[in-house]
Amino acid sequence: MKFDSPLFDKIRVKRTREEPKPRATRACEWPSCGKPGTHRAPKGRGREGEYWRYCLDHVREYNANYNYFAGLSDDDVISYQKDAITGHRPTWRMGMNAGPRAGTSGPRQAAGAGEGFTWHDPFGFFEGAALPGSERPVEANGRPIRNAERKAFETLGLEIDASAAEIKAKFKEQVKRHHPDSHGGDRSFEDRLRAVIQAYNYLKSAGFC
Repeated sequence: MKFDSPLFDKIRVKRTREEPKPRATRACEWPSCGKPGTHRAPKGRGREGEYWRYCLDHVREYNANYNYFAGLSDDDVISYQKDAITGHRPTWRMGMNAGPRAGTSGPRQAAGAGEGFTWHDPFGFFEGAALPGSERPVEANGRPIRNAERKAFETLGLEIDASAAEIKAKFKEQVKRHHPDSHGGDRSFEDRLRAVIQAYNYLKSAGFC
């Protein structure tokens, strides 16, 4: 090996990592104990975030007898556990803070949205527009119409207020019109015929005819 080689100029010696200095440890706060307080122990209810500093032996003794609910009645413990479900944050029943305010920038009562529901439009962007929930469901013969029922009426070519007799008559007319026998055996109308039959059966099961 040549010690005067130019390669030695490029060798870098890794610096030795210095050992971290030990942090000062507080003494155990247990009476008449001088050992290092290496472990934390909570101080208890009402002093959350505060801890005692104990050695290992005394923190074990402390934890063995620790009771967060000491001094509380059974009802208070149940109430605390119930509030813990929501993180001890306040809760309100639906609609408790309802009520429209004066002015266009405040919340407005949405018609048909249920008692206590308010629509907030602080900048008035939707002034004059229909509020969510303001569209009442369309009714036929005193009963609300669902989307599937509306589609069935449209398939038969009927209005939603059609009577039972009109539904039956329209069904017979549509079946006769789209039946393959009416088209010389042409089966291209079978899909339409199947849709008409399904729509009629749906309305029949829903009690419209």
